[in-house]
Amino acid sequence: MTHPAASVRPRELVGKVGGMHKADKVSLNNGVLMDQLGYGVYKVPPGDTRGLCTLALESGYRTLDTAALYGNEDGVGQAVNDAVANGQVQREDVFVTSKLWNDNHGFSATLAAFESSLAATGLEYLDLYLIHWPCPAKELYVESWRALEKIYHSGRVRAIGVSNFQKHHLEQLVRETDVVPAVNQIELHPLLQQHGLRAFHESHGIVTQAWSPLGRGAVLTNPTIGHIAAKLGRTPAQVILRWHLQAGVTAIPKASSRERIAQNLDVYGFELSGFELAAIAELEADRRFGSHPDQVN
Repeated sequence: MTHPAASVRPRELVGKVGGMHKADKVSLNNGVLMDQLGYGVYKVPPGDTRGLCTLALESGYRTLDTAALYGNEDGVGQAVNDAVANGQVQREDVFVTSKLWNDNHGFSATLAAFESSLAATGLEYLDLYLIHWPCPAKELYVESWRALEKIYHSGRVRAIGVSNFQKHHLEQLVRETDVVPAVNQIELHPLLQQHGLRAFHESHGIVTQAWSPLGRGAVLTNPTIGHIAAKLGRTPAQVILRWHLQAGVTAIPKASSRERIAQNLDVYGFELSGFELAAIAELEADRRFGSHPDQVN
């Protein structure tokens, strides 16, 4: 089974465009383009989602990440439809991700769950649909993946991928199914750098996307990060997100204010030096803030 390798487009220092920042893009293994930085809505209250996603779109984000678990797919879809209706964006300019929850694994259940997510967003199609966790004890993620392949071939989603899959889970998909995942969304931050898994992704054309790229906020107070931020005149979050980009990793940070939403996207006007990258590399501690994928079922 083969797929063209995913590639990161050479970085451009773009700064602000029309009063807002914009992200560079990566090419997924099927040629679909996705922003390096998106806006994630994990634990965003459903009543706040529409407004915060509207702020994100106004700030220049074009990738929005939700999931069935979050209970806010409708707010994401409403923000996108609002922006399209008022002429701010074209639908094809916005990249919407959602995810299959654990209690819907299995071929038929996965198909039904996708229909529910699509209906919740009020969109005609999704740009990326992920299996949220492999749930290995269920032994159904291959069956669920075959359902995603069916949805993908129907044209109702532009790309399919996984989340929280480890190397052995991915190896089984590669052996037993036809479509290589376009994305694996994993916990990744300076305290959990996931070098082995990222190397596997690179060798199979899978884009690495970081959830909790700021380590659930814990990395923001790290002295090394703080020193680099002070030296560069940047926020700790901007330094961490810049580190992700220079490592070839995409990310979906969450923020709840206009200022922080905009700041998180304003990371294309500076670079970390080799010395600074080496200092951040030393922070690796194999420290998870979320669950281990082998233990979630």
